[in-house]
Amino acid sequence: MLRDMMSTFELQQPTTVADALKSLKKAGKDGWVMAGGNDSLTWFKDRVKQPKTVIDITGISELKGIRENANGIEIGSLTSLTEIVNNKTIKAKFSLLSDSAAKVASPQIRNTGTLGGNVAQDTRCWYYRGGLQCYRAGGNTCFADTPTAMNREHTLFNASRCVAVSPSDIAPALVALDAKMVIQNSSGKKTIDAEKFFVGPAVDIRNMTILKSDEILTAIQIPNTWANSTFYFEKVADREVWDFPLVNIAAAMKVSGGVIKDMRVAVGGVEAVPKRLQVVEDLAKGEKKGVDVAKLAAKASVRGAKPLNFNHFKIPLMENLVTRAIRDS
Repeated sequence: MLRDMMSTFELQQPTTVADALKSLKKAGKDGWVMAGGNDSLTWFKDRVKQPKTVIDITGISELKGIRENANGIEIGSLTSLTEIVNNKTIKAKFSLLSDSAAKVASPQIRNTGTLGGNVAQDTRCWYYRGGLQCYRAGGNTCFADTPTAMNREHTLFNASRCVAVSPSDIAPALVALDAKMVIQNSSGKKTIDAEKFFVGPAVDIRNMTILKSDEILTAIQIPNTWANSTFYFEKVADREVWDFPLVNIAAAMKVSGGVIKDMRVAVGGVEAVPKRLQVVEDLAKGEKKGVDVAKLAAKASVRGAKPLNFNHFKIPLMENLVTRAIRDS
């Protein structure tokens, strides 16, 4: 397979959402939306993805910026990760989001990487990104689910033919914050819960989100529901900089008098979607925050885990992260 040589494509650079949607509709399944380009250009250089039309949306100013309103904040999908990390309102009210964004890749990538691009990026499975015809690529096998495969980074839960995982650091934080995703096509807008934005292989093995070829993620809304709560984010990766999570965790808690009144928690790197741990939430609610409930919740969090040959370590790792999220936040 040729590497580091892109196939030719038509580049379009619309300056409005309406024009971008027109281009997408015309291009159909041969179109590709490019934001920061950090992920897109890798696909193109490796010739694994060969779109005929690339719609570069970086010039659409209406998709940039952080806007505070009575209900919370709205963040344009083209807002850079660096801006999210440094924004005073986010740091004060929703530090879970800024903490997760700060763990993405490196400062240079955060300068160009966008919020929308990070949550909509495709999986990092070695075999899939290498161009092999696995189930996710339209083939009839999973190269990662074999006794000798490189699968230490793959799933523990809900594999359905494909064992790839969600690579985003920000996605679990959005689920924990009960964020809403604003999606637009030529027919209008729709708003859905972040938890429903991501899909597993049993729903759609070719895509990791519900975005269709004629749709654009235009904004993310964070409601005030969890503003100023107790937050915890941690990422475990092989390297501190420019690496994807082996497992990460995002938790939001409302604590009063040492008692956990309410909680939302999600983990990444263990399923094709950011996995919301409702069993942990149910166990923690109404309990005194501390070691006992943390350990109980940690054991419950990994029920149903089905490790592959080389990722058994993710089970105790996930347990430890859940323990720390409840005990140390």
